[in-house]
Amino acid sequence: MIRTFFSLFSAALLLMFGTVAQAQPATESTQPAAAQPAGVPGGLTSGASSAYVLGRDDAVQVGLLGGGGNFGGQTRIQADGTIQLPLIGKVPAADKTTAELADAIRKALQAGGFYNDPVVVVEVTGYASRYVTVLGLVGNPGLVPINRPYRMSEILARVGGVRDGAADYLVVRPAQGAEKRLLIKDLATGGLDADPYVAAGDKIYAPVAEMYYISGQVNSPGAFAIQSGITVRQAIAKAGGLTVSGNDKKVDVTRGGQKVKLGLDDVVQAGDTLKVGERLF
Repeated sequence: MIRTFFSLFSAALLLMFGTVAQAQPATESTQPAAAQPAGVPGGLTSGASSAYVLGRDDAVQVGLLGGGGNFGGQTRIQADGTIQLPLIGKVPAADKTTAELADAIRKALQAGGFYNDPVVVVEVTGYASRYVTVLGLVGNPGLVPINRPYRMSEILARVGGVRDGAADYLVVRPAQGAEKRLLIKDLATGGLDADPYVAAGDKIYAPVAEMYYISGQVNSPGAFAIQSGITVRQAIAKAGGLTVSGNDKKVDVTRGGQKVKLGLDDVVQAGDTLKVGERLF
């Protein structure tokens, strides 16, 4: 009897635990995957800064968060600065940020009675209106779209830096304002003030380095690319230093066809010709 009772008890336990095991959830995660909100174009995220200002010929994708039927789609900003959308027709878009345009579309949909409180999504899918032009001795000259605020060092990096033979500065000609020069070393090592933001329409030029010439009692006479602020002393060092009979107190400098008097710590200019004399003994 006792043996029969334990057999029945064991069978009941096996049946109970087997039922529990079958009820356990599968090892796969039961949490649903995050859904892509309807109206937000997958793979079309522009990475544009909220500071980017839309302009003519920029392409945008418009949609509604949570779905919006036939509303939205991709469109391009026309010459008059507007985009054409279903239901609400033309909407001014130029000179607005994506957030400002989304708000204008939201208000138009509300005013037309189409939606009570729509959440509008605007993504930039093509940049055409905001760019800088980079020319001269750089790795990849051309037009560089600016989809967010870029500093000059970032633009220079995007075009592959300057090539051999380039000057040590960039010439920047803004769409409005005076031309300026920026030293490349300051872009890399200076503070933020030395590495300003570019603006749409800027023309950036990397010129060929101008030369100075040194001859006489130096170890490596020849032509050298001018560096901003280089002194007579540094120019002699760059030419390999003085020969055994060289005299750095006897340096004749010709500038613009005329003799000029320069000390060792005076600055050499492009086109200068330096001739180092020799010691008498």
